Amino acid sequence: MKIKKIHLGLCVMLWFTGCVEPQYQITDGGVIIDINQNKESEVRKVHLRILGNELIHVSATPDNDFPEDSSLIIVPGLQTVPFTVEDEQDSITVSTKRLKVFVSKANGGIKFKDSAGKVVLAEKPGGGKSFTPIEVEGTKGYTIRQIFDSPADEAFYGLGQHQADEFNYKGKSEELFQYNTKVSVPFVVSNKNYGLLWDSYSLSRFGDSREYKQLNKIFTLYDKEGTPGGLTGTYLSRTTDFPMLVRKEDSLCFEDIKSVKNLPENFPLKGADVTYEGALEASKDGTYKFILYYAGYVKVYLNDELVVPERWRTAWNPNSYKFTFDLEAGKKVPLRVEWKPDGGRSYCGLRVQTPQSDEEHNNQVWWSEMDKKMDYYFVYGDSMDEIIKGYRTLTGKSQIMPKWAMGFWQSRERYKTQDEIVSTLKEFRDRKIPIDNIVLDWNHWREDAWGSHEFDEKRFPDPKAMVDSIHAMNGKMMISVWPKFYATTEHYKEFDKEGWMYQQAVQDSIRDWVGPGYVGSFYDAYSPGARKLFWNQIYDHYYPLGIDAWWMDASEPNILDCTDMGYRKALCGPTALGSSTEYFNTYALMNAEAIYNGQRSVAPDKRVFLLTRSGFAGLQRYSTATWSGDIATRWEDMKAQISAGLNFAMSGIPYWTMDIGGFCVEDRYVAAQFEYDKEGEENDDYKEWRELNARWYQFGAFAPLFRAHGQFPYREPWHIAPQGHAAYNSILYYTNLRYRLMPYIYAMAGMTYFDDYTIMRPLVMDFSTDSTVENISDQFMFGSAFMVCPVYEYGARSREVYFPEETNWYDFYTGQSIQGGQRLKVEAPYERIPLFIREGSIIPVGPEMQYSDEKAAETIVLYVYKGQNGSFTLYEDEGDNYNYEKGEYSTISFNYNEAKGTLTIGEREGQFDEMLKDRTFVIVPVSKEKPQVFSPDATGQNVKYTGKELTIEL
Repeated sequence: MKIKKIHLGLCVMLWFTGCVEPQYQITDGGVIIDINQNKESEVRKVHLRILGNELIHVSATPDNDFPEDSSLIIVPGLQTVPFTVEDEQDSITVSTKRLKVFVSKANGGIKFKDSAGKVVLAEKPGGGKSFTPIEVEGTKGYTIRQIFDSPADEAFYGLGQHQADEFNYKGKSEELFQYNTKVSVPFVVSNKNYGLLWDSYSLSRFGDSREYKQLNKIFTLYDKEGTPGGLTGTYLSRTTDFPMLVRKEDSLCFEDIKSVKNLPENFPLKGADVTYEGALEASKDGTYKFILYYAGYVKVYLNDELVVPERWRTAWNPNSYKFTFDLEAGKKVPLRVEWKPDGGRSYCGLRVQTPQSDEEHNNQVWWSEMDKKMDYYFVYGDSMDEIIKGYRTLTGKSQIMPKWAMGFWQSRERYKTQDEIVSTLKEFRDRKIPIDNIVLDWNHWREDAWGSHEFDEKRFPDPKAMVDSIHAMNGKMMISVWPKFYATTEHYKEFDKEGWMYQQAVQDSIRDWVGPGYVGSFYDAYSPGARKLFWNQIYDHYYPLGIDAWWMDASEPNILDCTDMGYRKALCGPTALGSSTEYFNTYALMNAEAIYNGQRSVAPDKRVFLLTRSGFAGLQRYSTATWSGDIATRWEDMKAQISAGLNFAMSGIPYWTMDIGGFCVEDRYVAAQFEYDKEGEENDDYKEWRELNARWYQFGAFAPLFRAHGQFPYREPWHIAPQGHAAYNSILYYTNLRYRLMPYIYAMAGMTYFDDYTIMRPLVMDFSTDSTVENISDQFMFGSAFMVCPVYEYGARSREVYFPEETNWYDFYTGQSIQGGQRLKVEAPYERIPLFIREGSIIPVGPEMQYSDEKAAETIVLYVYKGQNGSFTLYEDEGDNYNYEKGEYSTISFNYNEAKGTLTIGEREGQFDEMLKDRTFVIVPVSKEKPQVFSPDATGQNVKYTGKELTIEL
């Protein structure tokens, strides 16, 4: 029975049914609802905070009172909006202009409906919440699970950046923690017009609340002779006289520095063939989820099917790969794992999950190891762009990166001397290969002085002159600064005396991989004082040199490679805020804050650029980009970066990059380089190496940031192939194209701030009514115009492309028209990546440049692709300061009217110092009837523009 509508701010509530105690109370910007105490629910209170007409913060607790809010990811000072509250028979209803939120009085279960009454998201009947008490280091909290209903046709994107090459997470699961190549962001965007931000910093899971189990915990295992009790493990050394060893394995668990000791003692793994074979028998029917953990070369066969084709990772940096298999109860299924370890220590593991319960199966499930209460944020929007805008309203605007950051970045592991880095940039300039930025990686300090921020004077005798030389060649320099300190350095001692160093690594005398091995640890970025000290040390030692950008490596934090989860927590805690169990995933966010706030405090008008190997929700507000870590030089790893980058973009953080060519190199490519250097001939492996890099550069030119990096062989274009080679030609073409497209790219950078735009866009963002695109992970939009279709198979000279049905398309190179709504096999010659332009696109093409601000775009070739109405806004500012925050920038709008056949160039709005007041636009129309081959210097209709509106007939 409806009792009364209660408006925000109303202090007196009238009750018409006697002395009924109200079940809710109005708070500042929200409502706290008391839940009936019965067996149906563990929840005692639910708190809704109304942060916008589309933004709802939900908190729940089994306690009598809520702990104080202390979010690390939500920006302070969010303004609430008016709302109404209704007390109905079985629920409390809170309404905004766009949403109605229903909270069950009986169990705290929540439904979100749009203004028309359609359910957008609903918690599982009964509330779907569970709270299991947990206590760590004297602090009490809860292990939390929340289940939401999910319709069969729902799709989920986001969750950060992971390496299993999964895209749509519907029906899948992901464990959320930080590690090299893995960046976890607890945010998803649904195709059902909402996003959900899970505000937890502990180890979390999405899609399945359970951890994977060892094989023997789930199956009856049989050896290759059919005897129960385990698989047959056969160990054969190909490079030594070590006798073949055969033993029974009750599980395949050699996944970290602890469990790897279970491998045969003293067996030489390098150059070995290891086989695990036999059969497994399930106790019930269903779909089983497997996760393979591997370093070296590995294949997996189930029921004599190759379910995991050969994969490889370097010995010190394993990877995970997931697959599913349907099994019948009581049926023996052959299993064979072929493993070729690739190092003195290598890793292999295979774990499994049983068929998921009906309660969780195909639903949206969130689980976190330790929180004080449950917190999540519901974000509603009519489009995925609106949802990401809501996410950034909550977690912070994405800053505009410096214009030079949109250019090409060259890096390697490592430029070992001052002369190497300076001469490399000079070689770029001499060869006329465009470049803006060059990077100095780790170990530029003395070998025993990690964290000193001092250069090794033998290899870098004059660091200031080095940076000045780079600047004199119109380059910028980024430097690697780790949050890691050897215990012998003065910087370590400064932290340590304040209690700001993690102690476990030092107590355990953990030695790293440098020289004889040195003992050190990481600073506690959760302490405000430690963050200030970290910046002050950088400011004292690096900043006076004029360094332009900061590279925060190992910011997971990765104190020791390949450790089990329990020891990882011990190494990176306790933190200043609490146990590392509770604050496990947010180190990179805290570390980024140190740099961003530090630099803006001393140079408020110089744009910050920070590159970090890890990240979390809110990272974008610190002018921070993330790269995908130390990935491998394999075709499957290149392909996996497409889905990884797209899901990272859907996590609300627009700036992402990768090591073009992959970081960790297979031995065969290293050997091929040495053989080529000796013989001068391109053998088969070297031929593949060149093609892999050419294809990766083609893809990388359309990533938000364009950056090459990796171990030997070197990644500079002339080291990949000589001038005139197809690989060299392709790299040069796409690097030049990147710079010719700088007006288009920098306009997108402006849009990330002003419009909360996303640069690298899965097709589902722009073609949401075409259900076919919901699972397309190997094509994407680069802004609104370009559909990018990377080639990720060796020797491929064509690939299949889907053309979304909401538009027609143009081949970028030829201008030929292609009808949407079809799949076609398209040509993909060695030197070209398939690129297609959406009808209605307007693309500004600037002058040829060697660096991003070499020339003002006095003449812009403006391609107009007919067939639909179209628009584009050219954004310009001063490129390397924060005056845009004060309104000092300009925009010029372009609008094409298909019916009239006219292009309107709008009146310029805004201004800034050194702004071009007059320029020439060369209008190049492209139509089905008159295709136009792309040329950056095409001729067309010249239009003199002085800032006033013009309309041109095309």
